[in-house]
Amino acid sequence: MKSNFRLLSLLLFCAAAFAAQAQIDMQLSQYWAAPAYYNAGATGAGDKLNFMVGTRQQWIGIEGAPKSFWGRADMPLRFLGGHHGVGVVFSSTTEGLFSNMVFGAQYAYKLKIKNSFLCFGVQLGLVDQKFDGTKVEIPTSDAHTPAGEDEDIPTTEVEGMAFDCAFGIYYIHPKFYVGLSSTHLTEPTIRYDDSSGSGSENGYETFVSRLYYFMAGGNIPFRNPLYEIQPSMMVKTDFNIFTAEATFRLRYNKLFWGGVGYRWNDAVSFMIGGEFKGFILGYSYDLPVTAVLRASSGSHEVFVGYSMKLDLSDKNKTKHKSIRIL
Repeated sequence: MKSNFRLLSLLLFCAAAFAAQAQIDMQLSQYWAAPAYYNAGATGAGDKLNFMVGTRQQWIGIEGAPKSFWGRADMPLRFLGGHHGVGVVFSSTTEGLFSNMVFGAQYAYKLKIKNSFLCFGVQLGLVDQKFDGTKVEIPTSDAHTPAGEDEDIPTTEVEGMAFDCAFGIYYIHPKFYVGLSSTHLTEPTIRYDDSSGSGSENGYETFVSRLYYFMAGGNIPFRNPLYEIQPSMMVKTDFNIFTAEATFRLRYNKLFWGGVGYRWNDAVSFMIGGEFKGFILGYSYDLPVTAVLRASSGSHEVFVGYSMKLDLSDKNKTKHKSIRIL
């Protein structure tokens, strides 16, 4: 398994990095909990100051499988008579011999339409990628170049950084939301620098492919007001690959929820969580429905967050008279 993984990592690097395309966005089963990660228009979408962190351990049991950590913070603002949102987002993912880090600052302008908002958001930041060439082992056989003699494969740690940006449109209604967005708009080119100090003489580079997302969700109440169904969906594509998933959650008394999701030709997700006094906690388990199940016991994902309601109205602002006319 170890030698096969190293060979697979080598092939992935040659095919994805040198042949020029990388996809670094995280795959989250609880995507509905962090819409601003995929759509900058969702920044500051509610009336609360939000903090959230999470982690995902994918394909437990497979060496080199993706591991992710992410965090975000956002809040609404009122100034110049308008509605706005600001936030930051961070993610770090390791996969095989690769490690990716993305940081972005987000801004959204929220156009109020009766009791709804149409939001336009932008994200500006950086993407950083590393490849650990010290762990590359090129097999020796008639079908391969002798070990250690391929100049096109780095044998040291190489790293590159590039400017990154994203854009999103997000519509919020009291009963549903819908969003359309794109990440890595400029398809940033990452040129690797050799950590040994020799520079990138061989011209190692890749680029991050532009991705498009569509997401939607809502609340469907029962006659019993203690219960509600919260369906959601997300589609991701770069027009070469296509991923679609749907989730159905049942929430009780706005405190606890449980649900199930399905990612097309990938996995079935089971999730549970709750929120109390501003704190929110969610967990999901992914059961693969493909051949991955033979080597992995599944994927685990957890997030925790805290929200604080902000009063942005003018009604509760204290008015003071000038001391000169008291």
